[in-house]
Amino acid sequence: MPSLLEADRLALLQLARWAVVEAVTKGSPSVPVRAQGIFSERHGVFVSLHMGQRLRGCIGVLEGREPLGATVVHCAAGAAREDPRFAPVRAEELSGIRVELSILSPLAPLRAEEIVIGVHGLVVAAEGRKGVLLPQVATRFQLDREGFLGETCRKAGLPPDAWRQPQTEILGFTSEVFAEPE
Repeated sequence: MPSLLEADRLALLQLARWAVVEAVTKGSPSVPVRAQGIFSERHGVFVSLHMGQRLRGCIGVLEGREPLGATVVHCAAGAAREDPRFAPVRAEELSGIRVELSILSPLAPLRAEEIVIGVHGLVVAAEGRKGVLLPQVATRFQLDREGFLGETCRKAGLPPDAWRQPQTEILGFTSEVFAEPE
């Protein structure tokens, strides 16, 4: 995936911020009409919300089925209100929330030995379950290749060594990650 222009990064971050604020203060944002340039492309995207160094919410989609602008709005609102791991973001928290976007490349099969820590994100699927971890998770938690695979399996509700089974599907992706300043 080619690198985004700085103006596109800023516009996407502003859109995500707007969606978070709208979701928290009004319940749900409307999808903007603007569907040109980067906003019209189709990519998987994850919106992560942070309070200091702590994750406060994260929602995403692996594949872009609608224009990126609409996907960012839905994921940002979901990260603020619907991540089941966290209580919904409250209005008084908005000033301390930092928005991070991960724009994904298409998914592709990946062998365990091909995984590059800090470059590849992972999807592990087996037994009707699927786990996803973004590339930055491996570096943040200083995971090696096997540790990263094991944590992705755990996220899927599978045993940590399920990635070794021939029926387990391993998919990889890269992502362009950018965030509001701290």
